[in-house]
Amino acid sequence: MKHLVSQIFQSGKFVAGFSIFATILLIVIVYPIVIPDPPLKIIGQGTFFEPGIYVNVYDSIGTTHYTLNLDEAAERRIADRLGDEDRLAIQEWLVGTGMPASEIDTANTEQLLDQWFSNFDPSVRLPGMTNADRNYYIRLNNSIQNLLSTEGAIIAEMDEDTAVLEESNTIPQTAYVNVNEVPNVRILPLGTDNFGRDVLTELVRATSVSLQIGLVAGVIATLIGLILGLVSGYVGGFVDDGIMFVTNLFTVIPSFVLLILISFSIGQEQRGATTIAVVIGFTSWVWTARAVRSQVISLRNRDHVNLSKLSGHSITHIIVRDILPYIASYVIMALILQISSGILAEAGLSILGLGPKTTEVPTLGLMMNWAMIYQAHILGKWWAYFPVIIVIALIAFSMNLMNTGLDQVFNPALRD
Repeated sequence: MKHLVSQIFQSGKFVAGFSIFATILLIVIVYPIVIPDPPLKIIGQGTFFEPGIYVNVYDSIGTTHYTLNLDEAAERRIADRLGDEDRLAIQEWLVGTGMPASEIDTANTEQLLDQWFSNFDPSVRLPGMTNADRNYYIRLNNSIQNLLSTEGAIIAEMDEDTAVLEESNTIPQTAYVNVNEVPNVRILPLGTDNFGRDVLTELVRATSVSLQIGLVAGVIATLIGLILGLVSGYVGGFVDDGIMFVTNLFTVIPSFVLLILISFSIGQEQRGATTIAVVIGFTSWVWTARAVRSQVISLRNRDHVNLSKLSGHSITHIIVRDILPYIASYVIMALILQISSGILAEAGLSILGLGPKTTEVPTLGLMMNWAMIYQAHILGKWWAYFPVIIVIALIAFSMNLMNTGLDQVFNPALRD
């Protein structure tokens, strides 16, 4: 046994796949201990917050302020707050006044603002301009003026006696706070999703649930395929014909189509994660059964099997003691592929809206489904779907690497 384990871990492909998979498992186990937040907890009053560090504005006002005279601070503030839509609107106005489009560089903030202030006149109405357009440009001009203002922000408090707002503090534009001194800071490495939920926390939990679904589905599919393949391959005759008839029926009907029909018939309220895993398992055993059957047929007339027959051993004893150990390595590899296939099947089902209930636990497929429904891929909110794709790809890639590594160890024809 020691020699076998040593051989397995000498395979570079197996070690690489095992390392990736073990890292994913470690994150899934450790992360909830460090951050025990519920994965479906809504923390953002809005959709698709960008990844970053979020500091509580209210608490930052009461935190010690430090004066930093940074010359580029004002320029960066204006450049960051002047969005692409505003820049295009400025360009449209300038072109409407007769300025050649080639002279307008929307990426050059300083030049663009100089051109704007030199040409903008709130009393001018361009051809085809509506009152709504005119009001928009006036608001845009006021907004730019406020950005260029050098005055500080005034903090006012309500006087309890007079019920009048009174100035209590002024925060200059050169005031900075140390993030480490602000009481409420939340790091969102992957931002929030369409419901305002922490994507990273949701992703870790979804990975855990998808792995559980893959494991349950893989075990069920492998056990069914193993039992049917062993009985069919060893007993033969009418038993083999009957099992192969059923197997061929499942082969003719695409398993994913069958999976869709069964999932749809179950109904949304009854589709829990375990239910989906069982359904996937009961529709994914076909190729395992056929592969195990072919292996058993090549073993059933070996000398040690014939000797066991002559000794009067039962069919069960022969299958379990004389045949199963010789295909155990193949069964392990089949289990690995079945787990990977189960995870991919759940993802495909959930993308179609036929996965587990959306109100219980997240899965990788459900996260993809939510991102697609709320058009994250169209809006450019990559953090809502791209990490999910990466995790699914890493799981499938790591398991296929492990399977290839085991195949090289157990199959002499593939050894270097």
